[in-house]
Amino acid sequence: MRVKTKRIAKKKDKFLIMRRRVCRFCRNKVKNIDYKDIKLLESFVTEKGKITSTRSSGNCAKHQRAVAEAIKKARFISLIPYVRY
Repeated sequence: MRVKTKRIAKKKDKFLIMRRRVCRFCRNKVKNIDYKDIKLLESFVTEKGKITSTRSSGNCAKHQRAVAEAIKKARFISLIPYVRY
């Protein structure tokens, strides 16, 4: 399997190679994301209670939408707090 990489110039004649993030749900072939799995969902929520972006979480668009929906359902049922102080 080929991994896409990007070269970013750090200093003269030195390059930092960044690997492309792969969606953890696609890699593990997860069919659906359950709103009752609080441990998994809390890894996609910041300290202040915001849902992390696709860029920082590394999810694909399809699974990012599913994660966001599951977090919103869990908040509504009060499994996850809306805001943390």
